Order: sequence, then C-alpha cells, then structure tokens
Amino acid sequence: MTDAARNTIYALASALPTRSGGAGVAVIRLSGPRAGAALVFLTEPGAFARGGSVRDPALPEPRRPVLRPFLDPVTGEVIDRGLAMRFAAPRSYTGEDVVEFHLHGGRAVIDAALAAIAHLPFCRLAEPGEFTRRAFEHGKLDLTAAEGVADLVGAETAAQRRQALRQVDGALGRLYEAWRASLLRALAHLEADIDFPDEDLPQGVAEAVRPELAGLRSAIAGHLADRRGERLRDGVSIAIVGPPNAGKSSLLNLIAQRDAAIVSTVAGTTRDVIDVHLDLDGYPVTIADTAGLRRSHDPIEQEGVRRARARAETADLRLLVVPAADDDGQALDWPALARDAIAALSTWSPDTDLVIVNKADLLAAAEAGMDAHHGIASMRLSARTGDGVPALLGRLGATVATLLGDAPGANDPAPVAASDSMLVPPPLTRARHRESLADCLAALDRALAASADGVAPAELVAEDVRLAARALGRITGRVGVEDLLDVIFRDFCIGK
Repeated sequence: MTDAARNTIYALASALPTRSGGAGVAVIRLSGPRAGAALVFLTEPGAFARGGSVRDPALPEPRRPVLRPFLDPVTGEVIDRGLAMRFAAPRSYTGEDVVEFHLHGGRAVIDAALAAIAHLPFCRLAEPGEFTRRAFEHGKLDLTAAEGVADLVGAETAAQRRQALRQVDGALGRLYEAWRASLLRALAHLEADIDFPDEDLPQGVAEAVRPELAGLRSAIAGHLADRRGERLRDGVSIAIVGPPNAGKSSLLNLIAQRDAAIVSTVAGTTRDVIDVHLDLDGYPVTIADTAGLRRSHDPIEQEGVRRARARAETADLRLLVVPAADDDGQALDWPALARDAIAALSTWSPDTDLVIVNKADLLAAAEAGMDAHHGIASMRLSARTGDGVPALLGRLGATVATLLGDAPGANDPAPVAASDSMLVPPPLTRARHRESLADCLAALDRALAASADGVAPAELVAEDVRLAARALGRITGRVGVEDLLDVIFRDFCIGK
C-alpha cells in the first residue's frame, strides 16, 4: 500500500483515560481523502466486505451529528454506539474531509475503536501535530497560529490561555504579515527604480522609502525588547535566596501549600535548587528554593551556593529571606544581613526584588509590620505561623503583573479585534520568532546604512530589504520553513 493510498490519518483527539476511570466522552478524529469511506465502513454492517455502502445517501450531511453503531469493519462486532459527524473539505479544521466519532470514554472502548480503524488499509495513526500541520499546509492557519494551538493545549493558567487564544486567532500573524507587506511595498519601489531607470519615475525612490524602513525598524526593535510573551508562556521565575537557616524552605512550603522542600533546624539542609510551579493570580510562576549563601569548605555545599547564585542571576525577581531573630528570640541586625546578601548577588533590582524578614513571631509585637526606615524594601512575616504570607502573595501577584506589563492577551477580558492588532501589538512568544526578527532587524540596519551614504548600489539596498521580508515570512510560514515543520509540530499531542 503506497503512502498516497494511506493518506487518511486518525487519532484520539481527547484525553487518554486514567486507571482511576475514563471520561464521559472520547473523541476520535480522522482526516484525509477517504475519511468519508471510513465512516461508512465503521458504521454500516457489511460495508467493508462489500467495498461500499448500500444506503443512499451513504454519508450524513456535513456538520450534522447522527447516532450510529461503531463497528469492527472485519468482524462486524458492535464496539459502541455514539455520534458520528463529518466535515466536508475545505470547511474543516485541516481543510480536508474530516470525520469525528464521539464514543464513551472508557479505556476498553477507545482501544477497541482504534484497533478497528487500524483494520482499514487506507488509514494510519497520525503523528504528533499532524492534524494541525495539515491545517497549515492547506492554508487554514499560519505557523504562529499553529504554535498558538500547542500553547492553548498546554496552558495551565488563565493568562496563558488568553495569550494562546489570541495567537490562535491570528493577532501575532497579522502583525508580522503587516510588517512584511510594508517591506514588500518598499522593495517594489526599489526594484522599479532598478529595473526601469529610463522610465519617468519619481527621483530619489531609495531615499523616499527610508522613513518607512526606519519606522519599521523601530517597531521591530521595540517588539524584540518586549519579553512579556515569553515570560507568560514559560512562567515568571522567582528565586528565594538568603543565608542558611533563614526559613527559605519553610516559606516555599507555605506558598506551595505542600512539603516541597525538607525543613530542618540544621543550617545548610538545602543543597540543590528546588522548583515549584504555581498559578499566582492567574499567572504561571516558578518559585525556586536555593542553598543558603555562605562560605563553606564542603564541596557539595559550595556547588549548591554556586547554583543558588546562578539561579538568582537568571530569575525574573528575587526574594531575599533574612531572619529577624535567632531561635532564642534575640533580635538580629537583619538590615546588615540583607545588605551583605545583596552585595554577594550579581543581580538585584530594587523595583521588583524584595527582602523578606522572617521569624517575626519571635520578636515583640511592637516591632512587627512593614520596614521602610532602614532604606530597604521589605516585608515581615512568619513562615511558622503564616502571618504576613497573604500580604506577600498579594504583593508578588502585583509584581508579576508589572513584569508582564499587563500584556495584551494576558489579562484582556475579551478578544482583541483584528482591526486593533496594530494598535495593541501582541508580544512575541517563542525563541524561533526572536531569531527571525533579529535577522530581519540586522537586514534593515544594513539597508538603512547603505541608503544613508548614497554610495551603495540600489541593488544592495533592495537585497537587504528582500532578506528582511524573507525573515518575517519564515515566522508565519510564508517562505523557507520546510526544515522547521518537523521541529514545530513535534511537540504537539497526537490528536492535534
């Protein structure tokens, strides 16, 4: 059987059942030129043996669900009864003929149904992301929207969901295509000046396109400087740092509401970085507990301190935990401890980073509360009693929202209309986009520099503008992406 004859693919499009139980409904999807034939062979007794249907019409109307038995096409055994629905090309998710079966969600039903479809020689199991890849190949969405589908499936917080949905709706693709269209207009003017020098064209065409290229260059540079989308997609990184036995692990456990880290009165218990993923006010956050910052002759602890400093350097914000008192209730000079710890870190941002004065329950009540008179932004709390933790979480939520800049798509209560996409540009979300945008920016810089001195041939300026447009086209899939498709769709689930 040739690949062309086996071009109809199938997969479970809903979640796999667990050992504790199945879902109420399972969705099995087929797509390809013989999806309709598969529907007949799987729902009509004897159709597979006859090679066709005896009913007229054999297929239900498009987009109209019908109740049918689901059969093994070889044995005729009834596996289940459920809904069957077809979508005629090109009005389907993939742009091909698509069939969906909505069956009961038990493991035995799903396994038998998939095995039954495998008996059809023209069907094969889909590869990861193949349904969305076919949608891209049939022009149903561009690459940025396809990546948005993967992000939407993997979204863990409301903010991630909103950003991914906006990308699926095409906001990012429209932005890049608008930029590309501007470059193609500029390129057309340059090419006309080159190819038709004897025609009665306006003078100084290359100079006339400079303002448009410069404006576009500025917009792309600002877009590259905006990391909100990547932060939102990957999660904001928070590092808990500080001296040993300050209560860092206790604070992590309290925030995570579980025993994520070992807590001990022995200083230096934490040797490695412990990550906990949280949903903080609808934003994805990764909080890391780290080894205590101190000098040590123990090579294992030295490595832990090195990793703590490295995590603090790369984190989006840092929580420095210092003790307000020792275990006997004697007040400590926590501002001095905080200043020493900050000095030991290579990165500290007073606008976002915060000093946490822990063990406040060991001090007199009169000394509790906020501390501003020491010149250090700080909050007092007790990881033992939980006092002050709600206020800390509220402050962290506000800081995370500030870091994300209330990114369009992150907190928008309603989707942004296509006409508004240029007014409220969406942030970029992937390293692939960043790489191509950097190539585009470099090409624009060369074009602007060449056109500024008036010496470089117009052909060189046009070539750099063409390279800039090509770089943008790679993001949306307009040009040169065949080698990227396997990488992009590899991370999808099978049924997408």
